[in-house]
Amino acid sequence: MNGFFVIDKPAGVTSHDIVFKVRRAINQKKVGHTGTLDPFATGVLPVAVGEGTKAIQFLDESEKEYRAVMRLGIATDTQDLTGQVLSERDWSQLEAADLKRLVPQFLGLQKQMPPMFSAIKQGGVPLYKLARKGIEVEREAREVEIHSLSFDWIRLPEACFTVTCSRGTYVRTLACDIGEALGCGAHLLELRRTRSGLFREKDAISIEALAEAVNQEGLLLPLDRALDHLRRLELSEAGGRKVQNGVVPSAADFAGATGEFQQGEQVRLYQGERFAAVAEYDMLKGLRLARVFN
Repeated sequence: MNGFFVIDKPAGVTSHDIVFKVRRAINQKKVGHTGTLDPFATGVLPVAVGEGTKAIQFLDESEKEYRAVMRLGIATDTQDLTGQVLSERDWSQLEAADLKRLVPQFLGLQKQMPPMFSAIKQGGVPLYKLARKGIEVEREAREVEIHSLSFDWIRLPEACFTVTCSRGTYVRTLACDIGEALGCGAHLLELRRTRSGLFREKDAISIEALAEAVNQEGLLLPLDRALDHLRRLELSEAGGRKVQNGVVPSAADFAGATGEFQQGEQVRLYQGERFAAVAEYDMLKGLRLARVFN
């Protein structure tokens, strides 16, 4: 099997646990996940199988969407319900309008400080390993972008919001920052990813459903469909043979005009209906094969 399963990750397991479970469910070794989810989080976890593992680097997961429930008045060291309480502050003076009024402040490009409980490495060591030893180190704020933010419901001291954001955004930190802006602190009670690039919640299946499915391959998103954001170019029969042998096609090897290439542009190459490769254009070196698929 080659392609992607959109797994609905349950709470309480790691993304690596899901890879192991998929491997066992489909009896196939070549499996890998994209876009790690925290153990307490649920929702969309794209899992590549077979040749799909080669396509992970070409995915467009630049935009993600989450639904989260935050609790005001309590801040934790992990910024979620799994952590130790750092502070408890009064939230009783707040109203729903106070939360809604903050939304514009958190939209657009902004700097976000990665939490200590994260997989970001410093000196080759993941920050969460240092945090578990009680060690806190200096981190550099990272630029993230919040495309949209809205509250689904507000029942103080709890509130549910949906956020669409750039890759690398920590929703835990967003909730924590909202809590600090309100002067009472906050942490997440629930976090669910509803979209990662073109992988969506409506297409997600449970591990149990995958394991029990009679036609598991029918649940796969074909690997070239996962790369729909890349322009498609057709190869001649001779061009297809060249690519299969790792040879860069010339202009004559395409079944039609290719048009202009942009610097760094990646394109999908096909011979008929067979997805053959991803190629990348360099204005100095021309087109090169970034990855050939079997």
